[in-house]
Amino acid sequence: MENQSFSEMIQGKAPILVNFSAEWCGPCKMMKPILEELKKEMGDRVKIIKVDVDKNPEAARSFKISGVPTLMLFRNGKQEWRQSGVVPADHLKRILTEAF
Repeated sequence: MENQSFSEMIQGKAPILVNFSAEWCGPCKMMKPILEELKKEMGDRVKIIKVDVDKNPEAARSFKISGVPTLMLFRNGKQEWRQSGVVPADHLKRILTEAF
């Protein structure tokens, strides 16, 4: 993924949840079913993007990602929320519902 295309993606009016993760990360693997459940419930109202910090070090550096998983919510190109670690589905859903 290029930084330019990432920058373009986070400009949308719809909320975009970015999951900064790594293949070797145990807690990142725990987030996968949580995010899949969230996508099922929220449908097209939210876009979820996974960014592998090992394959995209520039993106990780530019957002000062020091630990994975780190979730960030963007809307209109602005960061509205950020949290590191495993985030329960109900908490994520509440954050996203408030973003509408």
